[in-house]
Amino acid sequence: MFDERSNRIPMLVLENKTLMPSMIMGVEFNDDKNQKAAALALETGGNVYVAVKKPGVGASWTRDDLFGAGTLGRIRNVSSLHARSSHVMLEGLERAKLLEMSVQDDIILSSCEHAPFHDSGNENEKLALLRSLKDVLRLYERENPRFQKDVAASILSAASLREALRLLGAHLPLEYTVQASLLEIDDLMECAARMYALLVREVEISRIRNDIQRKVKANIDKNQRDYILREQLKVIRKELGEELPELEADRMEQKVRELQAPEEVKERILKEIARLRSLTGNSGEASVSRTYIETLLDMPWDKETQDNLDLKNAAAILDEDHYGLEEVKERVLEYLAVRKLTAGADSPILCLIGPPGTGKTSIARSIARAMEKKYVRISLGGVRDEAEIRGHRRTYLGAMCGRIAAGLRSAGVKNPLMLLDEVDKLGNDYKGDPSSALLEVLDSDQNSRFRDHYIEIPVDLSKVLFIATANDLRTIPMPLRDRMEIIEIGSYTANEKRHIAQEHLLPKQKEKHGLGKKDLVLTGQALDLVIDGYTREAGVRQLERMLGRICGKAARQILEEEKSSVRVNAANLQRYLGRRKYAERKTKAEGRVGIATGLAWTPVGGDTLEIEVGVMPGKGELLLTGRLGDVMKESARTGISYLRSAADTWNLDENFFTEHDIHIHIPEGAVPKDGPSAGITMAAAMLSAFIGVPIRGDSAMTGEITLRGFVLPVGGLKEKLLSAGNAGIRRVLVPAKNRPDIEELSDEITGRLEIVYVQNMDEVITDLLEMRKD
Repeated sequence: MFDERSNRIPMLVLENKTLMPSMIMGVEFNDDKNQKAAALALETGGNVYVAVKKPGVGASWTRDDLFGAGTLGRIRNVSSLHARSSHVMLEGLERAKLLEMSVQDDIILSSCEHAPFHDSGNENEKLALLRSLKDVLRLYERENPRFQKDVAASILSAASLREALRLLGAHLPLEYTVQASLLEIDDLMECAARMYALLVREVEISRIRNDIQRKVKANIDKNQRDYILREQLKVIRKELGEELPELEADRMEQKVRELQAPEEVKERILKEIARLRSLTGNSGEASVSRTYIETLLDMPWDKETQDNLDLKNAAAILDEDHYGLEEVKERVLEYLAVRKLTAGADSPILCLIGPPGTGKTSIARSIARAMEKKYVRISLGGVRDEAEIRGHRRTYLGAMCGRIAAGLRSAGVKNPLMLLDEVDKLGNDYKGDPSSALLEVLDSDQNSRFRDHYIEIPVDLSKVLFIATANDLRTIPMPLRDRMEIIEIGSYTANEKRHIAQEHLLPKQKEKHGLGKKDLVLTGQALDLVIDGYTREAGVRQLERMLGRICGKAARQILEEEKSSVRVNAANLQRYLGRRKYAERKTKAEGRVGIATGLAWTPVGGDTLEIEVGVMPGKGELLLTGRLGDVMKESARTGISYLRSAADTWNLDENFFTEHDIHIHIPEGAVPKDGPSAGITMAAAMLSAFIGVPIRGDSAMTGEITLRGFVLPVGGLKEKLLSAGNAGIRRVLVPAKNRPDIEELSDEITGRLEIVYVQNMDEVITDLLEMRKD
């Protein structure tokens, strides 16, 4: 790997630091390239070329991202801090410039040359600059008493301008970018003039800083005098018999002694109480300090509850509270089993994804009840300020801790179940990105020492069981999504809704409206009609509202008409809920030219789309209506390109596409539509309109198309197939690559459908247009 004959040496790249000649500096490296280069250099003599990144350059860089000059250095020693970090002690030797660089086995090797200063000035000029530098250095030493005396003496005794510049560059505390720019200067006189200007500037800054410190010290002396006077006032009041009641600070100290917390926390609180004693009782600063101390005292530093890890009990509670949802229940029981066997496994970050009303929040409550954990719900919908997660800095009145710390404070224990509700609806603006702040909260390797800006003391979140909920996975940022285990909760079938209503929703509404079990009887036919005719949703939230309306009207009927019970059936349901809101979704069985039925996924469940295509004489323009999104527009153009490429197959005139306008419309134009699953539907509808052959009316389809006519897989199949069954469709064309997804669905969804798997548009057209290519 290392070749001495080619004069190559390992190369280190520093960030936010510059190694100057004659400087000895310790550097910590966390990346593999620098660690390996340092190890290689230590094995081959210790020489390295040390380059410096320009400001704002990330992990990926090129040669242009480095400063033009660097330093030839030597590695004194390398020590490992931990598995991912090494500490390297570097000594700067000479100014150097990089000639070539290469990477071998993930190590950067460099060819460099010494770059001594060009000496363009005469002896008188150099002597004048040397004396000027020494004069300014004496002023700098006077304004900075902490500057090393021996270093200053060495510079003042320097016999040459070159030696003085070398010592100043190594020992003067300058920003790394300034040091790097000094290395880039080739001319000795130019470098000396630049160093002189920097020294003059540093002297002026030191004068201003010292003046500020003198004013601050005078103010502190006044505060100390006020404190002594207040203490004397307390003694005078006691002597006069006007003894004050127990001071608030004394009560706080008593709480600290009773607090279950690490010693470092108690020391921090006692230090803040001591500071509170020195403040005026009614001052704004005292109010901020008092609120801060109370927050620290209320935090559950070492308080926790004992988890109930009984698997049978947990399974019984989950089955009691929820019908179905087998995957979620299995995952929770797996977590409990691992927790019981390991006695301290890391808590998983579960994210329940599903349409509104499918029971995501209630699942979290059931898990908390099964494990006997404290339950805390944090609503994140619409949160835009990063301080809502990390807390406000304690610099103004009204500052408070973030929602995570506040949730722990509310729970009173360090191991609650914390529900992060609507995590997909986080926003961001100039105040920061709260989703980025959540990355530390949900990272099991970092959250054991989570820092809230307000509390300032590390808070242990490792024992919190986080469960997040969201409606749309696509709006969750990828880094945040990567930290969570995704569990999808799909739309409920009609049978599942019926069971949920009978076993959970109706008894709950009866109790809420003061009705006994026998006061209201809702027949099965009436319940089916409520599900199909008065609600159209993926979840059961609207269904619960409808059942609540029935219970309310039944309660009034029992009181006004003095009935012992009320029976609601399909015949009299309209009296309680009014006219049916949703007609039966039945598609026309006969085929129609230019009209195809597609299947769509929405955040609130599946739906069917009728795609209409019209062809008329024109100039070859494409018109798209129905509020289509960019993805659907691209699918339409891709379908046209595919059909144009296969025009000869369907005996289309070569001028057909230049002499006709094509209009694609999806009804319900006020509703935005987008997604990558309508490609084959639009292509089939267009071909039907072009050749005048009707499409089978009993079929629907979903899938994306490519320019070569291949059918790509899609998602949301459960919701799409449910909507197809509800609309009376009996045949569904799906991409062949989605066969594993279909096989995972229950027979309740797929049993009443004929699933046709297609790989390309030829199979789609042959099936739907009931014809074959000429």
